[in-house]
Amino acid sequence: MRAALTPSLAFHEAKHSLPPTLDEPPSYPEANMSKTGAPLPSGHKATPLEGEELTQHDKDFVGFHQGLVRLSPGNWYLPAAFTNFAEKLYNFQWRGSDVVVSSYARCGSSWGQEIIWTMRNNPDLDNPMDAMPLLAKVPFLDMDMMMDGKEMPAITPDNPLVQGFIKMCPGGNPADGVNLQITAATPDPRTIKTHLPLSLLHPDVLDNTKVVYIARNPRDMAVSLYHQCRLLKTFSFSGSLAELVKYVVDDSVVYGPYWLHVKEAWEMRDHPNMHFVFYEDLKADIMTELKKLNDFLGTDLTQAQLENVAKHTSFSEMQARDNLLGSKSVDNPLMNPDVVKQDGGFFRKGEVGDWKERLSAEMVEEIDQWIQKNLSMIPFKYSI
Repeated sequence: MRAALTPSLAFHEAKHSLPPTLDEPPSYPEANMSKTGAPLPSGHKATPLEGEELTQHDKDFVGFHQGLVRLSPGNWYLPAAFTNFAEKLYNFQWRGSDVVVSSYARCGSSWGQEIIWTMRNNPDLDNPMDAMPLLAKVPFLDMDMMMDGKEMPAITPDNPLVQGFIKMCPGGNPADGVNLQITAATPDPRTIKTHLPLSLLHPDVLDNTKVVYIARNPRDMAVSLYHQCRLLKTFSFSGSLAELVKYVVDDSVVYGPYWLHVKEAWEMRDHPNMHFVFYEDLKADIMTELKKLNDFLGTDLTQAQLENVAKHTSFSEMQARDNLLGSKSVDNPLMNPDVVKQDGGFFRKGEVGDWKERLSAEMVEEIDQWIQKNLSMIPFKYSI
């Protein structure tokens, strides 16, 4: 059964002329942390990062204009700008036809986005909307807080993202979250990406929509995260791989703790609307995993269509397209071109076991002890 070909047409049609409704770059308000210590809608309390911990972070990472917070319970580590959008994210109106692609960073969410969007919208590989950037086809619900990085380029009115926002959200205020509002306005069937843990989303998300959670072994995740933190100007990490591993096991990287993020999803793996899949299984036998997704999503694709999906979403083809945000990694203003030239762009290797070439024995032991303490129940695979 062929899904409707109606993703975010506004992005496909967006022009680069300055719209009359927006004559200056959008700006975001200061972090909305209650002075009374009132909890966020999710029940969490935000505490600003201060003192030596903040000083160390800003030495190794470029940092965020509004700083960082830890949320309790959970010790979640996020840009303080999250508090500007926390209520809207928690109360986001999910639809029965939505599919949410969820993971910790660098665990396969971009691959999952392309797989699921293709299964639902382009199984015959003839949808012209496939040429759109991945984050236009599959909006990133919580991306707005990441735009607060000190080295992030301004989102000017002629930016295609803003142009798409103007078309899709007439009368909307960019300060209320460009990506959040675009996600809400995206027509059915929506496939939506998030890196937020389940506990920061409304508890009814699994009752109202399907969630595909992708987990990756923590050794390869750490290596890939090191690349991303150097690549993206949101972070501009200047430390070593060993130092990044230390941040990971100290639960001091954005969207962490990694282990709790995975654990929350693992504990819901038997929910009928949760499909928990390992990155390594996708790499080892993509056709078997696509058939499982086909059953879970109810897409009713034929063998030939599933083979289309497997080929079109292979790492080599996604790397060749390199179309996350509408321009190649080396030309993308959100990415460090020197890192792209030296080590690759957003789609770097997509391998299982790259950790064997990159992590020292000491780093492996550090990660393994951390995982044994927190995630011993999960059967991670470190090679295929």
